[in-house]
Amino acid sequence: MSESASALLPNDIAGRPSWDAYFMAIVRAVATRATCSRRAIGALLVKNKLILATGYNGAPAGLRHCDHSAGGDLLNDHCVRSTHAEQNAIVQAARHGISIEGATLYCSNNPCQTCAKLLINAGVQRIVYEDSYPDDIAFGLLREAGIMTERLQSQP
Repeated sequence: MSESASALLPNDIAGRPSWDAYFMAIVRAVATRATCSRRAIGALLVKNKLILATGYNGAPAGLRHCDHSAGGDLLNDHCVRSTHAEQNAIVQAARHGISIEGATLYCSNNPCQTCAKLLINAGVQRIVYEDSYPDDIAFGLLREAGIMTERLQSQP
């Protein structure tokens, strides 16, 4: 590209989302595939600005969807049928032989304790989430592992 052509290209186009906002918008789209009737969560694993895997919460593949009518599929106010979005993203990457070491996880909510431990062991380095889920133990594990966490405020 010539110098004159590159001078015509703006470095930052007004209204263009940051990479974090862009990936979080994709997370919201992924969440629309959730099969758990209680809540819809999406997850995205990204490395070097490339999407490695996606996941959403819901029942295991090929099984009936979660049904929380009349309190079904719930134990202690938690869905016992659903796999978390983060877990499904990790599984999707593993099934396709994709390393997620050094990746960033974008997710609707911060991870729970179990997801935090899986992400630590998988070598994820950064977690960006939109809504907070109250789990001080998960945050403590992530902090101890040196994984950066960042809350990205919801966009209208």
